[in-house]
Amino acid sequence: MRQLSLHALNDCESEAAETQTWIEFSVKCGYLDVEIGRELYGTYNQILSGLVNMINHSESWLMKH
Repeated sequence: MRQLSLHALNDCESEAAETQTWIEFSVKCGYLDVEIGRELYGTYNQILSGLVNMINHSESWLMKH
């Protein structure tokens, strides 16, 4: 169970990082306003920080069997 939970979190981390790439792309192509892009990018930084923290400290929240 632990490995499945950590695997899912790693997938989420990758998806969030990919979203940041698409935000940058959208701003550079003019599809997204720069300020909105910065705000979204910052939000994803917070999400990534939380995911990394959960991955690095999984012993504090995963149930033990």
